[in-house]
Amino acid sequence: MNSILLAFGALDARLATQCRALSLRRHEVPVRIGVHAHERQGAQRMWFDVDLCVKLAQAPADRDHISQTLDYDFVREVIAREVGGQHHELQETLCDAIAAALLQQTGVHAVRVATRKPDIYPDSASIGVERVCIKPW
Repeated sequence: MNSILLAFGALDARLATQCRALSLRRHEVPVRIGVHAHERQGAQRMWFDVDLCVKLAQAPADRDHISQTLDYDFVREVIAREVGGQHHELQETLCDAIAAALLQQTGVHAVRVATRKPDIYPDSASIGVERVCIKPW
């Protein structure tokens, strides 16, 4: 398995040494998305992968208690809020909105969000978009 902290660290070494990585993988949500007429008929399955770099000062985990880290629930809540009930045209804009909202959380210093639509082409596992955002130190 590849280390997401080392990948972030390639952008800024402090992300690998002064942060903790938290991840959510293949979170599946029905989303009304797409530009084609048939995509406007109803929701499609989408998968969300999220990686967060949380500053160790905000998530020291020096005690075995939820107050010592970032609760994953907020990641799912941000996705649900950004998906909402409205129709989205592009994965790109939805992915950007989720990344921006996650980056607003106290302690989160960098995010990676990937969105995937698994049911588009019969000869492909999925299509997707990815975005990385970092706060200034």
